[in-house]
Amino acid sequence: MRAVVVGAGLAGTECAYQLAERGVRVTLLEQKPVKRTPAQHSDFFAELVCSNSLRGAALTNAVGLLKEEMRRLGSLVMRVADETRVPAGGALAVDREKFGQALTRAMHTHPNIEVRCEEVTRIPSEAPCVLATGPLTGDALAADLARIVGSEHLAYYDAIAPIISGDSIDWDKVFRASRWDKGGDDAYVNCPLSKDQYAAFVEALLAAEKVEAREFEKIKYFEGCLPIEVMASRGPKTLSFGPMKPAGLTDPRTGRWPGAVVQLRPEDHEGAAYNMVGFQTRMKFPEQKRVFAMIPGLENAEFQRFGSVHRNTFVNSPVALDDTFQLRAAPNVYLAGQISGVEGYVESAACGLAIGALLGARLHGHAPPAPPRTSALGTLLGHLRKPDKNFQPTNVIWGMFPPLEPNPEYDRDKGKKRALMVERALTDLESWRACLDLSKDGKSMSTHAEVSLG
Repeated sequence: MRAVVVGAGLAGTECAYQLAERGVRVTLLEQKPVKRTPAQHSDFFAELVCSNSLRGAALTNAVGLLKEEMRRLGSLVMRVADETRVPAGGALAVDREKFGQALTRAMHTHPNIEVRCEEVTRIPSEAPCVLATGPLTGDALAADLARIVGSEHLAYYDAIAPIISGDSIDWDKVFRASRWDKGGDDAYVNCPLSKDQYAAFVEALLAAEKVEAREFEKIKYFEGCLPIEVMASRGPKTLSFGPMKPAGLTDPRTGRWPGAVVQLRPEDHEGAAYNMVGFQTRMKFPEQKRVFAMIPGLENAEFQRFGSVHRNTFVNSPVALDDTFQLRAAPNVYLAGQISGVEGYVESAACGLAIGALLGARLHGHAPPAPPRTSALGTLLGHLRKPDKNFQPTNVIWGMFPPLEPNPEYDRDKGKKRALMVERALTDLESWRACLDLSKDGKSMSTHAEVSLG
């Protein structure tokens, strides 16, 4: 049994691993190090090009539930994330270099995976094939996909936050704290601004030169990852209720909340680099250096990476894909990850996990059902099957889950309701896992789950 996976991002590495763990011989095609996309900066697989955060860790968050489901399904991405995590309060953030190194090593050392580094410009003829080429699918491959699908593929712009050197921060002007003291007091570095400093910052931000779109007259941003200048243009207080929100952050020097706050999250355990949380931007590089120098503590900041904007490509999944996530116009060609219409690191990896597990089972002659809609994984994949005239990528959110039966005991208690939804999801997921992990001889999947992560 053989399969081809194109792309070694989060979805591709997870998909290849799930297939390989089920005894499928996988050819993993990845263009690094032959070629990189404009958003990539390293030759590691599963590169986290934007933030190093996999978002909320608690089960009270829909994405936290999704991560727990992935752990229970034997996710390689989640195992590596847990092993390379760095302090991030209530979020799961990772050392992106160690994370990428470990996943790259896992792909190269798995006995059922052959890695071939080459640019793919056409959908491979070998079947089955999984396309997991991510939001920056190359122009030639995207054109070939559009030709086969027979309908226009969609695109919007995404943005990346800057990373600064830890030793360039003025530590006398910042303080360490997590919002509402969640996750300890060492997770975030906070740069406090007074109300006057905040107003001056917003004014400079709006006036700064921006990188304009070349190919699209109208830029369509993902609402969950807006550039800060776009948020600021919606009103002078918008940022103070968004990434610069001071609520829950008490400055120990004043005993009060600042007028606004810029949070920095560590990129590694050593604190050598920090990500500017929520500060995606399309300002020109010199403007970023000038405007961000107005933030207390960052007057002399050295940027390891400036913020930038990039294109994101995906298909209209409800139209293009069938119920097994194959292209209707090209059976045996599957889509996984962001190109299929999910959004976010965790969601992309989860999609790759599901496609790999389901395809692996089918190659063994089984026909397992899709994940239960009551689970986070099932409700996420359900989004790809729901007809929508204006289909857009999405993160997993509670509003997507099937509602609980009305009950006066918890209808007004959101926490209790979420707890019951989590319990329902994990119970139903366990039943699905039991029927999923059957190999050809009827035994549970075996295997190389102990691939060394170094």
